[in-house]
Amino acid sequence: MARPRSPLSRLLTVLLAGVLAGLVLAVAALPGNLLFGLVTRSALGAYAALPDALRTPATPQRSYIYANDGKTLITTFYDVNRTDVPLSEIAPVMRQAIVAAEDRRFYDHGGADLRGLLRAVVANVTGGGTEQGGSTLTMQYVRNVLKTDPSRTAEERKAATDPTVGRKLQEIRYASALEKSLSKDEILNRYLNIAYFGSGAYGIAAASQRYFGKEPAELTLAEAALLAGLVQSPDAYSPIDGDKDAALARRAYVLDSMVETGAITAEQAAQAKAEKLTLHPTEQPNGCTATAPGHDDWGFFCDYLRRWWLTQPAFGSTAEEREQALRRGGYTVVTSLDPEIQATAQKQATGVYGYGSKRALPIAAVEPGTGRVLAMAVNRHYSLAANPDGQANHPNTVNPLISGGGGVEGYQAGSTFKLFTMLAALESGRTLSTGFDAPARLPTRYPAEGEGSCDGHWCPANANPEWMDGYRMMWDGFGRSVNTYFVWLAEQVGQDKVVEMAQRLGITFRADADAEFARTNAANWGSFTLGVAATTPLDLANAYATVAAEGMYCAPLPVVSVKTADGEAVPVADPSCRRVLDADVARAATDAARCPVGQQSAYGQCNGGTATAVDDILDGRPVAGKTGSSEENATETFVGYTPQVAVAGIAANPDDPTDSVGSAVQAEVIDAVARVIATAVEGKPEKDFVAPSRELAGDPHRPSERPPAQRDRGQDDRARTEDPRSLLDRWFDRRG
Repeated sequence: MARPRSPLSRLLTVLLAGVLAGLVLAVAALPGNLLFGLVTRSALGAYAALPDALRTPATPQRSYIYANDGKTLITTFYDVNRTDVPLSEIAPVMRQAIVAAEDRRFYDHGGADLRGLLRAVVANVTGGGTEQGGSTLTMQYVRNVLKTDPSRTAEERKAATDPTVGRKLQEIRYASALEKSLSKDEILNRYLNIAYFGSGAYGIAAASQRYFGKEPAELTLAEAALLAGLVQSPDAYSPIDGDKDAALARRAYVLDSMVETGAITAEQAAQAKAEKLTLHPTEQPNGCTATAPGHDDWGFFCDYLRRWWLTQPAFGSTAEEREQALRRGGYTVVTSLDPEIQATAQKQATGVYGYGSKRALPIAAVEPGTGRVLAMAVNRHYSLAANPDGQANHPNTVNPLISGGGGVEGYQAGSTFKLFTMLAALESGRTLSTGFDAPARLPTRYPAEGEGSCDGHWCPANANPEWMDGYRMMWDGFGRSVNTYFVWLAEQVGQDKVVEMAQRLGITFRADADAEFARTNAANWGSFTLGVAATTPLDLANAYATVAAEGMYCAPLPVVSVKTADGEAVPVADPSCRRVLDADVARAATDAARCPVGQQSAYGQCNGGTATAVDDILDGRPVAGKTGSSEENATETFVGYTPQVAVAGIAANPDDPTDSVGSAVQAEVIDAVARVIATAVEGKPEKDFVAPSRELAGDPHRPSERPPAQRDRGQDDRARTEDPRSLLDRWFDRRG
């Protein structure tokens, strides 16, 4: 069993040689049985004194990830691809091969073979450039258990392989104690189920499948000898990932060893050596890029789940430990992903833009009152496959285009941010009847130069003056998306309060420029109400879900239940909710949000909206929402919600914020989001919104006659002036 020697291991063998040489000289004249007795008496007491992992091995196992029905498998996670099998289901030649390869005296020693260990030490100290191993199968089993035990810390697992004399002696004591309580066959079975065979296969069952596509009971002599030979140096000898010639040389060594142990004849060995290496490798699904066939869109949700998992202290004190728990802990995870809603969202996203389009429509669906994420779709394949030249993010990507993070800052969502201004105003004591004679263009106090300025100040305008200008209250200001009304309202309330409201509802500023502006100069962020800050469909859907839940914010949650390998529930699946708005304030905002989608407020004040087609798609079912168009129609957004679901979609170019998707796509985005809502509520009882109090409604009397049209459709909110922080300037700012 030769392998390259390291300076550290050579030093260890020298030190260990001194310890063992003294021991051997002291007992050299003693009979073998008495020598074994001395070793046994040096063990750590009885079997019960062993670490739990050795008495009841918590061997690494794969974790299974299911959709919300608990049956539809999304994927599995593992570092250790393994399945335990009883010894009776392992071919006898495999048992004989592993003994011949790793521990010829396995059935003769008591856990620690001092004779073999001393022979290895002497050879290592006096030999040339190779190192011989002196560990028995039992000692190797101890080491494998302790270095892979998912219940131990990373430091403890690392210590199990430290090249120290103390660790080696502890290994000997543990092995001797094990042999006092377990039969040889039990130890051999445990060893074969935990040993690493390379190419990601742990245990003989996984190795048989990985290399030969068969069960371990079906292994031939040549196959068994090859697998047994891999254990010494799995990465180097793996015929899939390593050196095939080295693997065949090791196979020959194992066959010769089997002849020496009497397991096979020389003729059988020669025949097996002559067999051509024939592999039938099989892959096991592992990770987010290995979701069920035809469902690579599930990878984006899977990636969000994994990112969430790494933040949960229940799975470890560090991100590394949590990652190990996911890949080794054998968890059963029932996620919040609804396959039916996901399928509709994916169909709608790819219906607006194809997989090959540089533009994208990421869509997220969230359940109000729980924060559970029901769907995450985008017209991309979640894949590491290469893209054509010049196409950084399409058709394949693993970037979190829907949830943000990992360098994805998000997209401008236009006037969907007017919701935060309205909420801040209502919370400050203003009513839905707060009126303002909105002009076509509104001079503000914020300094600005260029086309979008009036006498040195920022001067936003309405996109469709004929349809938007005039006396407005919150109802029709929101329904018609009147820029000048909401910029005025934000000035009355205070821009810093509007920014704080957005953050309170879960809007995260991932762009450095946005985060810095919010932190240091929020009071002067005049254009914030027009949605110039980058956000994501998931953040936006969850913010609107907070209003749908009458002011209860729930952190986005991707799971319904998580259970350990032993079936115990992990306390991470309960919604994490808190009240961030007075219920009446949230109800008032919803009453105004009925206007954009072509429905009527409880006080009859809706007189036009920018997304009136939604009412038809939902067939009159109570719904609310808001459109958003950013500067020059760079992005087009729609968020819609009922009491049972909130859905957001943002059409954008993820790689180039200066590439305008154009106003024409707005109707398609509205239609796509509305149809996802329709799927989510299909078959569920119809629930109406609760009307706000008269106190928050105020006096809806107008000084002039209200326009009669109830279902007019006008352009959305894009100001035909430049933001003081122009889109292009902000884009360059974010990138240094």
